[in-house]
Amino acid sequence: MILQPLTPVDGALPGPVLTEVAALYATNHAFFELSGDFPDPGRITVEQVAAALADELAHDGAEVLLARSGGRLVGLAATLAHHPGPSSGDPDPWIGLLLIDATAHREGYGSAVAGLVEDRFRAAGRSGVRLAVLDANAAGLAFWHAQGYSALRSSRDREHGRECTVMRKAL
Repeated sequence: MILQPLTPVDGALPGPVLTEVAALYATNHAFFELSGDFPDPGRITVEQVAAALADELAHDGAEVLLARSGGRLVGLAATLAHHPGPSSGDPDPWIGLLLIDATAHREGYGSAVAGLVEDRFRAAGRSGVRLAVLDANAAGLAFWHAQGYSALRSSRDREHGRECTVMRKAL
């Protein structure tokens, strides 16, 4: 499996890649029903995904990494080099989103992508990584616990004020 940074060309995301990523998002309608990130999780459009990716990449130190296995897009990870909050004092990078093709859940791709993201942070000299999981996402909480993440605190997400659990893993 390889991770490839998603890089805009002349300020725009390449059409074929954007279509591929939109298809990945569309397989995850159950997650997006929980998150409320899209008005109709059963009909996620290329334009909505383009806007969501642009929002992710607008943060200083943000990166969207495409995960490919055998050439096939199996997932993506959106990361931040540091917490975007004002003077948070948080030294760790963050995983903002880990999204795996729902037709390939439980095949090890999520663990593999999470491990590769952690390896990138470790190689950059980082000592830990954080993330926030919506409390309504029981499967997500179980997944991250299984990856060795520990709950630090309860919080509300910055975008929508949803209840979540902030988790950390030492690298």
